[in-house]
Amino acid sequence: MAKVELKQPIVEEISASIKDAQSVVLVDYRGLTVAQDTDLRKQLREAGITYKVYKNTMMNFAFKGTDFEALAPYLEGPSAIAISTTDATAPARVLAKFAKDADKLEIKAGVVEGTVYDAAGMAEIAKIPSREELLSKLLGSIQSPIANFARVMNQLAEKGGASACEAPAAEEAAGEAPAEEAPAAE
Repeated sequence: MAKVELKQPIVEEISASIKDAQSVVLVDYRGLTVAQDTDLRKQLREAGITYKVYKNTMMNFAFKGTDFEALAPYLEGPSAIAISTTDATAPARVLAKFAKDADKLEIKAGVVEGTVYDAAGMAEIAKIPSREELLSKLLGSIQSPIANFARVMNQLAEKGGASACEAPAAEEAAGEAPAEEAPAAE
């Protein structure tokens, strides 16, 4: 078989995996220990991210004619690719978090929803919380006024309601002290 025929399935595999991708991140993995690489792959897999090491020429062929073609200048040296089809910021977030402990891992560049970012841009993308975190913050901010209102109403109910609070205030304004109730005659 010719070399081209052997390489074609790999290029097709890369093309298929990036076809529906929301984001693709290129990393330089040189210097990672086997244990670090295994841990990184585990974290990425748990986040639903595909992580593979391919030859740069194979990735270059697969990127041609796609949104990811702008990554070609970053395909120098050993490169691994992290692909997410569900969460656009997940690869950058997981890789940046891992890179804090493993200083040998270097994010080269990435494409997030059709826009190309260099290493600094990917670092900023990594700071964006996940969709679930953003939704929980939104829900918390929507519930906050309701919870505060419920607390105030509960405090009023414990004091005897709004009328109990208004009556002493009205009597004090008139200069009268609250009258003691006389015992009822039988």
